[in-house]
Amino acid sequence: MATRTALRRALPSIRSAITHPEQQSRFLRSFSTTAPCPAPNPSSSTPDYAIPDPSRPTHFGFETVTEAEKRERVAGVFTSVAESYDRMNDLMSFGWHRVWKDHFVASLNPGFSPLTSTSDPLGPQHILDIAGGTGDIAFRLLHTAHVLNRNPSVRVTISDINRAMLTVGKQRSTLLPAPQQAALSFVEANAENLSLTRPLHPYPSAAEPTTHDNQGNQEQAFFDPSTATSSIPDSSVDLYTVAFGIRNFSNIPAALREAHRVLKPGGVFACLEFSKANKHPLFNAVYKEWSFRAIPLIGQLVAADRDSYQYLVESIERFPSQAEFRDMIVDAGFVVAGEGYENLTGGVAAIHKGMKPRAE
Repeated sequence: MATRTALRRALPSIRSAITHPEQQSRFLRSFSTTAPCPAPNPSSSTPDYAIPDPSRPTHFGFETVTEAEKRERVAGVFTSVAESYDRMNDLMSFGWHRVWKDHFVASLNPGFSPLTSTSDPLGPQHILDIAGGTGDIAFRLLHTAHVLNRNPSVRVTISDINRAMLTVGKQRSTLLPAPQQAALSFVEANAENLSLTRPLHPYPSAAEPTTHDNQGNQEQAFFDPSTATSSIPDSSVDLYTVAFGIRNFSNIPAALREAHRVLKPGGVFACLEFSKANKHPLFNAVYKEWSFRAIPLIGQLVAADRDSYQYLVESIERFPSQAEFRDMIVDAGFVVAGEGYENLTGGVAAIHKGMKPRAE
């Protein structure tokens, strides 16, 4: 109680530091001994590499494919593993993904925002959980906000390009308390263009429980932009989260710029992702040996799906280093404090955060 009272007293000076551009960088430095990386000029035009192009070469694991082909093949992977997704993460992280997710959500403390522009740090918040499919992060966010911080005004939108993953999350959400269920929504969307979305259409369709629609056409397991009926507006989100998903995007720079677009000024981008343990060579060698030799084999034995697990291991290897990804976040217009990331378990995973500047 004493801590919360002290924080309330400090709110005016904190808000002043955030809302006045000339004090913003000084405020951010208070979280670190290192000066924050400055955001690029937001008025500059979007570079070509951050504009999705279906024909542009990218990677699918160690293969070179087009952005369009990667999107379809990633959809196939996650449709295949949707029901066993948590077990897959257990195999890939020795079960540590559960600890990392708990720490990730605790570090965000949803439902309590001392930097809010209003007088009440327990005010309404809209959280967008991208690639949130099965609900693992969203359910934690709601529990922290509604139960621990006693803030029922927090709502979470779970977005995923994969309908099968979202369907699993929707089914699991029925076990949540009624107030938390009411604060959840599920939308199909491509993170690279959140101006095109639609509410979840369960997969397979409830009316036609096969992989074909009622016209006999094969159902797509991933979101089709031509079916969009809604959008996520500019500056409408307080917190954007993505956990173990961004490495699967076809165009990461485009997705980062969409995150910047939908966040309110002062809003936070937060990403939890597998990363590099290169600072610990012996540990890293053992971890890679496990990843490349054991995980695909276990995928074959446990899920009869070696290829999906092989891709997931390769996708981790191809993902940028902590510093490289930090620089991509800054390039998208965010400001970061200190190094811009926190290593977990020696760098096997990392948390990245960036804030959309209040004055642009």
